[in-house]
Amino acid sequence: MSVSDEEIRRIILPLMLSGAKMLDRHCPKCGSPLFEKDGKVFCPVCEHRKRQRAKEMKGVEERLREKLTELANSLPENVDELEKHLRVMKLIINLLERYKALEGGE
Repeated sequence: MSVSDEEIRRIILPLMLSGAKMLDRHCPKCGSPLFEKDGKVFCPVCEHRKRQRAKEMKGVEERLREKLTELANSLPENVDELEKHLRVMKLIINLLERYKALEGGE
């Protein structure tokens, strides 16, 4: 995915002003210039996108946990309804496990 004008304004320009050195190499993933700061070479755009995805995933995870708690606190007496609740809870737990696996895999 290429770098947008918005990303250039919000990520690259402030980085240049902070004293980071723009290198003559580009990121193979997004095409952004690579930078060096404190001895570390990195792609500021890919790092920013990774942080954004992590924030989004954290928000989804929090909502899933809230829903799981809500369901656990309102278990019905009726067996059929209870089975439905438990199926939904199992799906939520599976999603949470997937998010954790993705988090660890990056």
